[in-house]
Amino acid sequence: MRRLKRNILILAVVPVLVMAPWGDRGSLSGPHPSRAIAAAPSRMLPRMMTTETIKAIDKGLEYLKRTQRSDGSWYSGYGYYNYPSVMTSLAGLGLMSSGSTPETGPYYKQVKKAMMYILRLAESSGKGGLICAPSGEGRSMYGHGFSMLFLAQCYGMDLNKDLSKRIRVVLDKAVALTAKSQSTKGGWIYTPTQNSDEGSVTVTQLQALRACRNVGIKVPASTITRAVKYLKLCQNADGGICYSARSRGSSRPPISAAAITCFYAAGVYDRRSGGLGKEAEMVEQLVKYCKRTVGVNRSGGHYYYTHFYYAQAMYQRGGADWENYYPQIRDRLMRLQNVDGSWMGDSVGTTYGTAIATVILQLPYGYLPVCQR
Repeated sequence: MRRLKRNILILAVVPVLVMAPWGDRGSLSGPHPSRAIAAAPSRMLPRMMTTETIKAIDKGLEYLKRTQRSDGSWYSGYGYYNYPSVMTSLAGLGLMSSGSTPETGPYYKQVKKAMMYILRLAESSGKGGLICAPSGEGRSMYGHGFSMLFLAQCYGMDLNKDLSKRIRVVLDKAVALTAKSQSTKGGWIYTPTQNSDEGSVTVTQLQALRACRNVGIKVPASTITRAVKYLKLCQNADGGICYSARSRGSSRPPISAAAITCFYAAGVYDRRSGGLGKEAEMVEQLVKYCKRTVGVNRSGGHYYYTHFYYAQAMYQRGGADWENYYPQIRDRLMRLQNVDGSWMGDSVGTTYGTAIATVILQLPYGYLPVCQR
């Protein structure tokens, strides 16, 4: 009960962060917000979040706190690669979803340590702009994308001027590298110099660019336009998104779920969300495909990855779709939680699974700026 009261108190004192949209059809025109906008705090526990949900979240966050390394990082601890920049960024997002920032909240020390670790990685990479650990990553553009996303969330908070300036410089360079490494078809692949593309890296870069744009970092409009066009090119007749425009093949539910989130972020909406024309029809078909193929109780590869994005998509849609989805994924994740508070995610490890599960479960709080409606 003491832990529950603590969390309700956090809800009462931490402001909800509201971010400005990108604009219609992926346009980057209009004023550039320089910081998150604080809305009035609430003393009400969000709908569909139960006492048991709070306990599960607490156990997950305490697991992340307990397993953070002394340098501020997390490792996957599973398989050949440890992916420190990916794991640290995702764990940081999980902690920030609770309302903690690098300066305030019960996990501010862990968030700040994670932020400083990613910042040091970025600054040690030189003029190139790639944010990635020197070893243990394997596919550097994943680390780069998730690190951009996490640092952008930190930059939107009330940091001191020196830290804000350092992060701004890093994000400017990171965006420039992402724009430069975009393939001729408009997507991205595992390393910056390959000039090729596939869906999972592409959606990672798109969401990171959206997060950067939200906090006032300049993002080339042409980069977004070409990326959205790439995802459209990858859509199959069944409405889903294939692995790559170059190799095509069957539609992939994980990439399709991620594409919905990215389309919404770029201002491309379906008819239910107020969109018009062929773009709206395209997204509407994509949503229908995901409703057929993305099951909460289905097992299989990339479960946590799929629902990391699908949960965001449903949250952004709102209405009956969100109210139907959240209780299902909430109860499923609570059943999958380990005794120590962790989740094993997609055979990638417990840091990965726990970070994603805590992000999903805390979406009703509305604290994470990139997930704002």
